[in-house]
Amino acid sequence: MKYVDEYRDGALAKSLSAAIAAEARPDRTYAFMEFCGGHTHAISRYGIEDLLPAHVRMIHGPGCPVCVLPIGRIDDAIRLAMRPEVTLCTYGDLMRVPASRNGSLLKAKAAGADIRMVYSSLDAVRIAEANPDRQVVFFAIGFETTTPPTAIALKAAEAKGLANFTIFCNHVLTPVAMRAILETPAAAGEPPIAVEGFVGPAHVSTIIGTEPYRIFAEHYGKPVVIAGFEPLDVMQAILMLIRQVNEGRSEVENQYIRAVTTPGNLAAQRLTEDIFELRDAFEWRGLGIMPRSALKLRDAYAAFDAEVRFAVETQPAADNPACECGAILRGWKKPADCRLFGTTCTPETPMGACMVSSEGACAAHWTYGRFRAQDKTAAAPVRRAS
Repeated sequence: MKYVDEYRDGALAKSLSAAIAAEARPDRTYAFMEFCGGHTHAISRYGIEDLLPAHVRMIHGPGCPVCVLPIGRIDDAIRLAMRPEVTLCTYGDLMRVPASRNGSLLKAKAAGADIRMVYSSLDAVRIAEANPDRQVVFFAIGFETTTPPTAIALKAAEAKGLANFTIFCNHVLTPVAMRAILETPAAAGEPPIAVEGFVGPAHVSTIIGTEPYRIFAEHYGKPVVIAGFEPLDVMQAILMLIRQVNEGRSEVENQYIRAVTTPGNLAAQRLTEDIFELRDAFEWRGLGIMPRSALKLRDAYAAFDAEVRFAVETQPAADNPACECGAILRGWKKPADCRLFGTTCTPETPMGACMVSSEGACAAHWTYGRFRAQDKTAAAPVRRAS
C-alpha cells in the first residue's frame, strides 16, 4: 500500500458498487456477517450499505472485544481496583463500560480507586517498575490481535524481576465465536439468522493466518473472505462473497493480501502458545458460556496471574434487561432496534458496552449512521431465498 487514498477512491467505489449490483441475483437475498468491529465502523463511516443493493444485507457480528466481555468480569476488575494495594491499568474504552449496580471503572476511579489508562501493555510494566510498593494489575482484553502484546508485557516483567505485576486475562478467540454464531440455537422470539458468509477480520488474521477459517468453508459450507479495513477492501470482499455464493463455492479467500498470509505471524503464535492455554469455559455477552473460547495463563506463569494472586471468583451478573446489546452481538438486531438507542443510551450515558467501545456497533451507528434513511438499517429476520 502506497497511499491510503487509493483505498478510498470514489470512482473505484462506484465501479465496485456497480459490479455488486450486476452480480447479485435479483431473485434471492444475500446475508453476510462482518465479524470485526473495525469493519462495522468502516461500513457505517463510509456509507457502504448505501452502495449495496437492498437484497445484499450486512449483519453485525460479535467482533468487539469490549462488547463481548460480560458484566461479571468488569465487576471483578472493579473489585480488584478497590483493593488499597492495587493499581489497575486498563485501556480507555473499558473505563465507561456499565457494570453491576450502576457502576463502572470510571466511577470506581472517581471514588478513589487507583485506575490508570494505558496505551499499551508495556505501559503497565513501566508503572509497576516505577511503583514497587504497589500491586499493578494489567486488565488484559482482546482477540488474538492483542494477546501477543500481553505476552510481551509478561516476559518484560519477568525479565525485570517484577514481583508486583500481574495480568487479569480476558483474551478471547475469534473462530470459536464465529462457530457459535452458526451453531447456537436462536433465543426465544428470535428466528435463526441465515448467515451465508463472513467478512473475515483483518488484524486477527495477521496473527492467526487463514487456516483457522477453513472449517467454516469445508464443514459449514460458509465462504470466508478476509478483508482490510478500508472501504474498497470491504466492498471487494462483499463482491468476492457474492461470486462464491453464485458459483456454489465455499472457500477461504484473502482480500487483505498486503497484510495477511496463510500461516500468519508464527513468532506471535509461538509466544502465545508458550504463555497461554485454553480455559475450560468462558462467558461472552450475547453468546453465553462457551467452552474453550478464551485463554488463561499457564501454571508456569501463575506468579503473574491476578486471578491466582487475588483469588478472583467471578459472580455472574445480568445485563440491563432493556439493553439489546446481546441481540446486536448475535446479529439478530441492529442498533436502531433498541428502544434505548439515542434516548437514554448515548455515548455520554451508555447503557451497554456496544455504545461505549470504539468498535461497538451502537457507537458506529450513533457516529455515522443514525441520520441516514432507515430502510437499510431497520431490522428484519434474514432468511435465505429459496
